[in-house]
Amino acid sequence: MKGIIKPAALMLTLALSVSLTGCKAPADEDSGEILISLSDTQITINDEKIPEDNSAPVFLSHDIIYYEDKTAYDSGNPYGEGEEHERHTAEEAVAHTVVNITKPGTYRLTGHLSEGQVRVDLGEDAETNPEAGVALILDNADISCSVAPAILFLNVYECDNGWSAETASADVNTAGAGAAIIIAEGSENNITGSHVARIYEDGPDEEKLWKQDGAVYSYMSMNISGESDGTGVLNINADNEGLDTELHLTINSGNINIFSDNDGINTNEDGVSVTTINGGNLHILAGLGAEGDGIDSNGWLVINGGTVVASANPAADAGLDSDMGSYVNGGTVIALGSTMDWAESDSAQITMNLQFASYKDSGDDIAVKTADGQAVFSFDPDDDPVLAGNGRKYMGAVISSPDFEAEATYNVFVGGKQQSYTGTDVRRGPGGFGGGGRGQRPEGMEPPEDMEPPEDMEPPEDFRPEQCPEMPEGMEPPEDMKMPDGMKMPDGMAPPKDLRIPDDGTIIETGQARTDFYMQDKVNAFSGVNDAA
Repeated sequence: MKGIIKPAALMLTLALSVSLTGCKAPADEDSGEILISLSDTQITINDEKIPEDNSAPVFLSHDIIYYEDKTAYDSGNPYGEGEEHERHTAEEAVAHTVVNITKPGTYRLTGHLSEGQVRVDLGEDAETNPEAGVALILDNADISCSVAPAILFLNVYECDNGWSAETASADVNTAGAGAAIIIAEGSENNITGSHVARIYEDGPDEEKLWKQDGAVYSYMSMNISGESDGTGVLNINADNEGLDTELHLTINSGNINIFSDNDGINTNEDGVSVTTINGGNLHILAGLGAEGDGIDSNGWLVINGGTVVASANPAADAGLDSDMGSYVNGGTVIALGSTMDWAESDSAQITMNLQFASYKDSGDDIAVKTADGQAVFSFDPDDDPVLAGNGRKYMGAVISSPDFEAEATYNVFVGGKQQSYTGTDVRRGPGGFGGGGRGQRPEGMEPPEDMEPPEDMEPPEDFRPEQCPEMPEGMEPPEDMKMPDGMKMPDGMAPPKDLRIPDDGTIIETGQARTDFYMQDKVNAFSGVNDAA
């Protein structure tokens, strides 16, 4: 695989060191691997034909879970929420062969299955059983499924089985997760999968019976790693989401390329799920349908190492998106989208957030250089395994590199053209233009001693600077300072010449385009970015 990110120095892979949250590695009762050879004519296990009855620990069936082509049950209750294009006939479903794995162990998959699914189901009691773990080694496996996920972990051990929204945090260790995918050394694997829209139980309450959103889907926490040196490749093509788990997902190594109509990666337990990337090369072209983020965590997103390239739907989606906070602690990251979820300010690695004044073309190369022209970061989409030849537009970019330094000034180039910016912004929090903290008040810029805010004053969620009330008479801004309408400063209180970040989190619109991108904090945001004059 071509290298697509070219920092000036070797990229450091950071090891994640977090406390164990109730996870224990599952026991491996079988000392050896079990070989499953896939074929459209005959599927074998350790070179013997797999039976089609559930008396064996690995067996074949044609009972794939899918969204039927109907709107209501025979009882008259509504069937589900699937749209017409998500419905499938019984003939389509039965044409698929399901490889059922019902015993813990390590299974090496090889060969081609054009209409089928690998389903792991160790029973309803598996969730709390540390021995109920299955590792699937993908060794030149090619699996396609047009009515459901191509790989489905239905019931395995959940290492975080004591999770709750009250105790959830970004620090989670999934080393003992019962669902694991390993990308075999030197292999190239292609997984093409569909999804199952929400199906209701046949009852008046319309409770969920099934919903499987991704081409690779797990109801429990899942780990993905490369074997040995991590030279294997996993290509995922999804008509909805690519990699999807109900709880946590950890990527440790390997080369993963995702093409998805919706989110490239999604972990979907609100306020709990953690998507963790510790290493490997992850490349995502998401939102090939109507919408889709590159990586979407309904809890936290933590990047500790590796390379992450994520491109979102250009309409209104983000390369990186999380509900509870995104942290960039290491690795090399470039995420492109129209809306961006910036990294938290207490991330461990310097990050640059760029909000452009107009759409940019993702086919253009991006470079970050020192004042003397030395490149510290460069990205050429023509060399990327997913972005090459798939040009689209974006208005926001998150860039992070281990070569970025604090208190350094850089120049940014897009498509060979130097970029300038007209504003900075340090509003913090998930979904905001910035991270989770605030910048320091510049020296010499203090409010009047007798200036007190009203009691119980809380800004509304849709706060904008122009909504600020008039300040006391005589408090006018200096002539050379542009302030939002309605916001005034005390007479004579001019900001320092090197002012970059205000404490109140408002955008500083200098009215003058600048080309020096100064890394004042761990997370540095710049607005109004455009081609320099």
